[in-house]
Amino acid sequence: MDGIESLLNELEDLLDQSKALPFSNKVSVDKEEMYEIIGEIRQNMPKEFKRCTEMLQERNKIILLAQEEAEEIRQEAQEKMARLVEQHEVTKAAYEKSAEIIDAAKRDAREMRIGATEYADQILAAAEESLKKMAEQFHQESDTVSQFFEKSLDTLYENRQELRGIDH
Repeated sequence: MDGIESLLNELEDLLDQSKALPFSNKVSVDKEEMYEIIGEIRQNMPKEFKRCTEMLQERNKIILLAQEEAEEIRQEAQEKMARLVEQHEVTKAAYEKSAEIIDAAKRDAREMRIGATEYADQILAAAEESLKKMAEQFHQESDTVSQFFEKSLDTLYENRQELRGIDH
């Protein structure tokens, strides 16, 4: 976003530093420099999309880690249950304890999934908001650039018409 914003600032600076045309509020702009900056903006756009993709990948990693940890907890619970069953005197207590461990593991896994999902949703919401703002800013700047070109073309047309009127 900073790269694109910087390039848009560069466009504004180019407009601010351009020579004013006599008797109008229009300016003369270096066309090649404008095209160069617009090209750089286009090159920077995929970087913003790449960041969103990285956020999605990070979300998936978090969910995968939560699932792996839940599976480890479940396996530990099963192993612990098997050891308790081997002890004849505490078989009943072992069944009860193993059920509690499995329930706790399920609760922990569910909470971890919910937490990871909420975190991923927050990241995605932030990315969505960022992209919306970026798109809105891009559209606004695009409209400004379009208006500038229209005004410049009108000025050029008017100047040519004035020149033709002087020659005749």
